[in-house]
Amino acid sequence: MQTQNHYIMLKHIIKAAIIGVGILSFSSCEKEKDNTIDYQEYLETQFNNNIAYLQEYAKKDGVTVTETGLIYEVISKGTGEGKSPKSTDKVRCHYEGWLIDGTLFDSSVKRGEPSEFALNGVIAGWTEGLQYMTEGDKYRFIIPYTLGYGPSGYATIPPYATLIFEVELIAVL
Repeated sequence: MQTQNHYIMLKHIIKAAIIGVGILSFSSCEKEKDNTIDYQEYLETQFNNNIAYLQEYAKKDGVTVTETGLIYEVISKGTGEGKSPKSTDKVRCHYEGWLIDGTLFDSSVKRGEPSEFALNGVIAGWTEGLQYMTEGDKYRFIIPYTLGYGPSGYATIPPYATLIFEVELIAVL
């Protein structure tokens, strides 16, 4: 229930922000109004589809929803004897990342080599999620846009995108 209320509140806040952006956009020149309306519709659809996905996924058995809205589930556990990273640690991981439509946008698995990075240099959903893991664990993260690339998106990541990652924590470096 708390999770559902969190998403309802978040939806209303973002909808107000979208409407605010729309009002500002409508003050632009007459020629651009049709494009602004189309883009506003796209943003609202993108936002609504992603919120609906998060709400449905949060109902699944075996998932945990954090205070920030990160959803995670354990795919497999390591030995339990490994280290857990802190937000300032560097880690080595194998991962794959998808959009909710199934589009694979990044994969260390496909590249055939794990990635190494500092947890304080990645999106907030990764920084938070990896701290729940120990070396050898494999988790699935469902990352809301607020912990990902935000309302603007990034490169091939659209605005308001929910990101789905399967992450194996190989080592805390």
